[in-house]
Amino acid sequence: MSSKGHYVFIASMDVDPDKEDLFNEVYDNEHIPYLMEVEGVIAVQRLRLCAFDMAIGGEIKHVEASGAPRYRAVYEVTSPAVLKSDAWAEAVERGRWATEVRPYTSNRQHEMREIM
Repeated sequence: MSSKGHYVFIASMDVDPDKEDLFNEVYDNEHIPYLMEVEGVIAVQRLRLCAFDMAIGGEIKHVEASGAPRYRAVYEVTSPAVLKSDAWAEAVERGRWATEVRPYTSNRQHEMREIM
């Protein structure tokens, strides 16, 4: 099945270092499962920023992991309207996310992209 015509919603953020274990546990065990119950959410992948080396222009270049938020979650959705649904609004407030995790996040960025 092709994902063409679907969208990705990207949520990026940093978290206070002393809340990182809680952040990851709640994200994986509560936040994502609740959002996966929302009609129109197809898949979710979590990403963590890291430094890397790459070959470009005939040399190896080291790229530091800095500036961008450390954590990113990519949600494949059927439409941008999914994020306005009552089910989405309820899911993002369920569990410990809203009260025990969200207050300790910063550098939050959100974007929507159409899969071509």
